Amino acid sequence: MQTPWGEVDVSDAHAHFFSRPFFQALAGGAPVENLGARLGWDIPGPDPTELAGRWVAELDQHGLKRSVLIASLPGDEGSVADAVRAYPQRLIGYFMLNPLAADALDRARQAFEKLGLRGICLFPAMHKFSLHDERLRPILELAGSVRGAVVFVHCGVLSVGVRKKLGLPSPFDMRFSNPLDLHGVALQFPQVNFVVPHFGAGYFRETLMLGDLCLNVHVDTSSTNSWIRYAAGVRDLEEVFTRALEVFGPRRVLFGSDSSFFPRGWNAEILRAQVEILARLKVDAAGVAEILGGNLERLTVTGT
Repeated sequence: MQTPWGEVDVSDAHAHFFSRPFFQALAGGAPVENLGARLGWDIPGPDPTELAGRWVAELDQHGLKRSVLIASLPGDEGSVADAVRAYPQRLIGYFMLNPLAADALDRARQAFEKLGLRGICLFPAMHKFSLHDERLRPILELAGSVRGAVVFVHCGVLSVGVRKKLGLPSPFDMRFSNPLDLHGVALQFPQVNFVVPHFGAGYFRETLMLGDLCLNVHVDTSSTNSWIRYAAGVRDLEEVFTRALEVFGPRRVLFGSDSSFFPRGWNAEILRAQVEILARLKVDAAGVAEILGGNLERLTVTGT
């Protein structure tokens, strides 16, 4: 992709794969097509590779090299695995995991070893668990043994837009949302690369503290970052980038868009705004290349 620094390989570290099973779960037994009318969204067909092809067409249109796609429903690993299998050079598969489920470790092992996925996505507030729960330990040990694996941990404010749009309750528990809960865990598992999305989604100060203490913790820049309105002393996203780069440095910051649905498709506005910020901050070409794609490549593709 052409940028103010010249040609840069851009890869998205955070996009959601809203498969047909995802929408069927939201529909709760009602005809899934009805959701499309209510949301104004396209409901994908039963073949995940068709949806994958649509995402790859978006990457082509916007000049992206790769994108992470997150299976956004526990148990939907197969959908994103089919997508990655169809386009292995363009897509990187992550999956949502509830570590309290009886089969969580088996699912994680199959996702890594059989399905070729690269990221476990943990949502402590959604599934109401502490990051210190002993049931998480074998899962982290497994992640640490897989080259190119990352553990994505959603902290801070958790708002699932599609549920809000449908008027569905989101009974999450923010007691489990503090990124400092990851501190002891990240120290115990230095071989695991952790990613905290949205700069900690409201727990920005705590995320900076965590990143300063744990060199295996990264942040992604995804979404609108509207949590800034909660953050005392933080004026705008440019200040967020300034402070994050001071603590994490360019090597531990990953660009992400949080794209998720069609017909909107890939959210190019997120990249445009963030590139403008990086230019104003005079981040050098090497740092920009790391943030916009190199870090994701290193963590999940080359595993270095």
